[in-house]
Amino acid sequence: MRYILLTGLSGAGKSTCLRFFEDRDCPYVDNLPPTMAARFIEVWGEQNCAEWVVFSADVRSKGLFDAFALEKMIAAIRENGTDLRVLFLEADDQTLLNRFKETRREHPLTTQAGSLSAAIAMERERMQPLRETADFIIDTTGITPAQLREKLAETLFSEEEAAPHIQTEIMSFGFKRGIIKDADLLIDVRFLPNPFYINSIRQQTGLQSGVRDFVLGAPVTQEFLAKETDLLTFLLPNYEHEGKRRLVIGVGCTGGMHRSVAIAEELGVRLRAKGFACTVSHRDIELEQEHVRRL
Repeated sequence: MRYILLTGLSGAGKSTCLRFFEDRDCPYVDNLPPTMAARFIEVWGEQNCAEWVVFSADVRSKGLFDAFALEKMIAAIRENGTDLRVLFLEADDQTLLNRFKETRREHPLTTQAGSLSAAIAMERERMQPLRETADFIIDTTGITPAQLREKLAETLFSEEEAAPHIQTEIMSFGFKRGIIKDADLLIDVRFLPNPFYINSIRQQTGLQSGVRDFVLGAPVTQEFLAKETDLLTFLLPNYEHEGKRRLVIGVGCTGGMHRSVAIAEELGVRLRAKGFACTVSHRDIELEQEHVRRL
């Protein structure tokens, strides 16, 4: 198990970093009092249920924060064989000033320092001991949150771990029961040949060979699938680059039992073959199947 101490200057991007770790399913605690760091690591070590565990510590702890004391604690923790990395975030003074003005948040040391500029200077001085002991220093001046997440992946994770982690969920549905409200993309496949009008396969679903072969065997379906797969292969890495972790794709036909089911399943197969994490589900298949039985 490995640990990351996230620290640095206020306004330098710690919140973005914590969201990055949360998206990667890394347990974390924000603003941990430094005196609790050793016990925190001990507790998580007993659990042994995560590869990375993250905690942040900085001047928000007020009187409980002492950079020199924390530096000594880090050294002691490492001497025990614990893999503890220190990630320090910083930015230039003007960037920090602009960020505090844009968010209208107060710097943790403003009351003590008397002004925002003085607070930034005071914090920079207090944090210097931790900066000197940091394993990684990231300057967030002039970079966007998406660029910071990309830099974190490059800095902290291996090439395999840094690969796209966007989770794609493909869900078939029937338009007559309403669209999927949380879908990011909607694909309407009602233009494809409809098995409902073929008596021999009307009772089957898109999970069965009769309907699946009928839908996928049409030349228009093959052309559509090729174009749609190319589009999604282009889109998914770009969504990942912008920090999106979950993409819901709704595939709809009239009832949600035949065409949409077959297409959703086939898109799932094609995306997984290209290395994307993908799940497939069917919202209306059972309701529509019962409806068709009663006809």
